[in-house]
Amino acid sequence: MPRKKKSHSGTTKRFRLTGTGKVMRRRANRSHYFEHKPATLKRRLANEVTVSRADANKVRKLLSH
Repeated sequence: MPRKKKSHSGTTKRFRLTGTGKVMRRRANRSHYFEHKPATLKRRLANEVTVSRADANKVRKLLSH
């Protein structure tokens, strides 16, 4: 009998699926050194973005969906 699929724990922390099935990710450079970065950059980096279509299929596989 086949075993249950486990989702990749690192992937579950970094990505999320929307209700329509899109894969969302956080932008890079959001961890520290904010005093050196312009406010416009910080505002732009605050939003989540969709993963590219080619990478989204890989991420979905790791999420076991």
